[in-house]
Amino acid sequence: MAEFVGAVDQGTTSTRFMIFDHDGNEVGRHQLEHEQILPQAGWVEHNPVEIWERTSAVIQTALNTTGLTAADLVSLGITNQRETTVVWNRRTGRPLYNAIVWQDTRTDRIATALERDGRGAVIRAKAGLPPATYFSAGKIQWILENVDGAREAAERGEAIFGTTDTWLLWNLTGGPRGGVHVTDPTNASRTMLMNLETLDWDDELLSFFGIPRQMLPEIRPSSCPGDGYGRTLPIGPLAGEVPINGDLGDQQAATVGQVCFAPGEAKNTYGTGNFMLLNTGTEPVRSSSGLLTTVCYQFGDEPAVYALEGSIAVTGSAVQWLRDQLGIISGAAQSEDLARQVEDNGGVYFVPAFSGLFAPYWRSDARGVIVGLSRYNTNAHLARATLEAICYQSRDVAEAMVADSGVALDVLKVDGGVTANELCMQIQADVLGVPVVRPVVAETTALGAAYAAGLATGFWSSTDELRANWKESKRWEPRWSDAQRTEGYERWKKAVARTLDWVDVG
Repeated sequence: MAEFVGAVDQGTTSTRFMIFDHDGNEVGRHQLEHEQILPQAGWVEHNPVEIWERTSAVIQTALNTTGLTAADLVSLGITNQRETTVVWNRRTGRPLYNAIVWQDTRTDRIATALERDGRGAVIRAKAGLPPATYFSAGKIQWILENVDGAREAAERGEAIFGTTDTWLLWNLTGGPRGGVHVTDPTNASRTMLMNLETLDWDDELLSFFGIPRQMLPEIRPSSCPGDGYGRTLPIGPLAGEVPINGDLGDQQAATVGQVCFAPGEAKNTYGTGNFMLLNTGTEPVRSSSGLLTTVCYQFGDEPAVYALEGSIAVTGSAVQWLRDQLGIISGAAQSEDLARQVEDNGGVYFVPAFSGLFAPYWRSDARGVIVGLSRYNTNAHLARATLEAICYQSRDVAEAMVADSGVALDVLKVDGGVTANELCMQIQADVLGVPVVRPVVAETTALGAAYAAGLATGFWSSTDELRANWKESKRWEPRWSDAQRTEGYERWKKAVARTLDWVDVG
């Protein structure tokens, strides 16, 4: 009898496969990084074929190291970096261009034009999103306009689009030999093309970007019973026709993994970027404070649940920048050791607006700054300022959530790789002034995808059963005085002001 659920977590810098038991405990995993392709300033790409190859490899290795086979899996869930855009030929399976990553800013003129001529207001009303380089639609438009033959292939029905969940689902279920072309509402809601009320593609929004409707995948629930999105091939890493029943964008998956099933419950995921989501129930709440209105999840035939989201482009990747571009640390863990060498930031503030500023500012003209430097400062102060930047950006979003919802945070659930940095989590509690709590399973993104898959198959009977699995691992209480907190945040906002109007995007 199958006793486990598998989850593919296809992220911005790596792909992992994780296996969970009925109690939500990790049974096995394997993870591989993929190349970050940076053709010019502001451009960020991935090789979709490499991502598919990495996915196959991590599944096979995780099964081998645990001594399990596909027959031991009840179901499979997928979670993914959202907004990242893949366009490929449905006959050959070959991408027409590299995947354009959510961080990429080449579509800034497209976004600016939408805002300037009034179409931005329509996008906000229908899709819950501001026109921004972050989302998929402008990236599809760029490919159609700049890749030879792409528009003609799209109009013939040969070129199709998907975020990386769709790309993997299509390949897992057969690729050019009958692969299923599907997505779920959480990913579709990140394109600027889906109507939040109907949970379907919107013809008016499609017309804004010149995107043929036949390019787009079918939208099915995030937790999909029966055969779900299809079954895996009889050959390959999941030989045995495992049903794929869960599909969630990574931040929504983490919200499910953190069991934020009631309105007012929130989580913050610390990865390449930071993403804070607040469950708002079955009615979409429109933001007036720079947040996104998004689908949180849809389980089977139940109504969709919505969320307010604050998306921050650069947090964990700022630590990678210290490692890869500046060379002042040899690994992410060393950032904590280095930052602990000083008691405070020494007056240094670092705003890592490498791709502009996301929530709550939405300024594609911004670029990164380091301010407050004197000869007194060392690399330890910069490391500390980098950790503080992660936390101050999260406070920006938390303040916007309070303004929109009227509900103040009394605790923040956290997950993701950066939560291993205990100094950073202490700073987060200090900056927010509320306790920060990490669960036993910190990789809640993969866990949420597994939960969606297992709910669809009856492996877990209800969300109450999932709540019983959640266990606290560590809690950080705030230590700063109110005066310290206020002064630090005021200086942070002064630093943010220095990033603006740096790039012309008119």
